[in-house]
Amino acid sequence: MLYLHGVGHVHPSAEISNAFLEELDIGVDPAWIIERTGIRSRRTVLDLDYIRATRNSDTRAAHEACELSNADLMALAGRMALERAGVTADRIGMVIGGGSVPDHVTPAEACQAAERLEIAAPCLDLRSACTSFGASLYLLSLMDAERMPEFVLLVMAETVTRSVDYNDRRSSVLWGDGAVAAVVSLRVPAPVIIDQCSLVSDPRGHAKVVVPWAGYFAQEGATVQTFAIKKTSRVLHEIQAQCLDPARLHFIGHQANGLMLESVCRRCDIPPERHHANVYDFGNTATAGSPAVLSAEWERFGAGDQVALVGVGAGLTWAGALLTFGERAVA
Repeated sequence: MLYLHGVGHVHPSAEISNAFLEELDIGVDPAWIIERTGIRSRRTVLDLDYIRATRNSDTRAAHEACELSNADLMALAGRMALERAGVTADRIGMVIGGGSVPDHVTPAEACQAAERLEIAAPCLDLRSACTSFGASLYLLSLMDAERMPEFVLLVMAETVTRSVDYNDRRSSVLWGDGAVAAVVSLRVPAPVIIDQCSLVSDPRGHAKVVVPWAGYFAQEGATVQTFAIKKTSRVLHEIQAQCLDPARLHFIGHQANGLMLESVCRRCDIPPERHHANVYDFGNTATAGSPAVLSAEWERFGAGDQVALVGVGAGLTWAGALLTFGERAVA
């Protein structure tokens, strides 16, 4: 069992609207994008003039065009999570980073985020693409509580727009950037409990979603969407069977595509008021997607509410967790 003490999130300010993509003259217009993805807008760490001028023709140059680094985003989200948790940096005993597109091969980005947050603790990255957050929860759930530090900080940054070919209308409409953080513990109780953590992989599908080093994001779109709907529905059904009251279960899925999420809701009988999403305004932010929704809705959930957090991604891999909310102190 894991305890969740606080969460945080951040998105860059530069906005890639559907109108901006239409201006690139790549064969899209806002109606075409909405019909296929449901996405209205997304955020990027890239300078918008750089995208206009180059369409990101050299992904190596994108690193220089970034207005925020992964570590910058991690630190911003991390500060929010620490503040919400009421935990000071000196009480963090481990930092776990992750995501899909690191700024550097080495060092671990967790080290860079920890330096910004003035945390002196063991740091490591755990990379499972869009399921990095879920994989971190799963790994921690397997640990011996007595051998773990009091508090662990998860910090995950996603800047996939750096790996997007803005001449490719299929991928350019999907991706946005962001970061998330969470303060968790195996030892110190909190009003929010995380249990039923799961992580499953089918390595036979490892080539279906790829971001090569210094290359562009590529995927087998139809195959991956079918996979995402099928696996998300399966994980959500498993959680529904174990939750306290299905009528109070809220669903936050992998923020890949609005139409995909709506299909899952129909399959699993999730009404609109219990489905929470940000993909429509921020695009697919990979592993930062579903935790960012949780962070944005953090004050909404009360005692007795449960949240199914589900992720799918490259590998191919899928993960899930059930969060149960108890009484929380009123600020």
